[in-house]
Amino acid sequence: MSAALAGLALLLVPGPAAGLRLRHLFVAARAPSSSRLRAKPKPGDLGLAATWDLLAACLRAGLPVATAISVVIEGETRPEAEALRATARLLALGASPAEAWAPARAGPATAELARAAQRTARSGSALATVAEELAAQLRTSMADKAEARAQRAGVLIAGPLALCFLPAFLCLGVVPVVIGLASRLSIF
Repeated sequence: MSAALAGLALLLVPGPAAGLRLRHLFVAARAPSSSRLRAKPKPGDLGLAATWDLLAACLRAGLPVATAISVVIEGETRPEAEALRATARLLALGASPAEAWAPARAGPATAELARAAQRTARSGSALATVAEELAAQLRTSMADKAEARAQRAGVLIAGPLALCFLPAFLCLGVVPVVIGLASRLSIF
């Protein structure tokens, strides 16, 4: 479509300025549209994995759960941080684990940690293990997504390469063989 428009523009506007106009037409046609732009991977998942690792380290060091959460999420602005702040405040005030972890259960990123924390309301050690496992799961998930994107890129690159090399293969590889065979068979 854009090639047809370029040809039409070249026919309608002759002269040296036609090349510049044609260039602007192609540049406008190649401008990235919203459908071409791909969403970049969110660095939030990696940050969340680091948060879970820090929480596990704080718990293994012997900090109470409320203090460990407060220290880890200090300065965080993600939505998960607000739920964890509310949980830390409730734990510090002495709320029951079910009540304290209710804000964290509401968020998809913190729900599993909240369920594990309710199970291990008295021991920070088991919660630290769960936090480490959650961090490992997030990193594995991100690695799998990155590998899938890389494989998809390889597949998408193969199409244009085939379109570029197939005519050359036919002209330089198949046609001479067919002509050679045809000349021996006296067809031509």
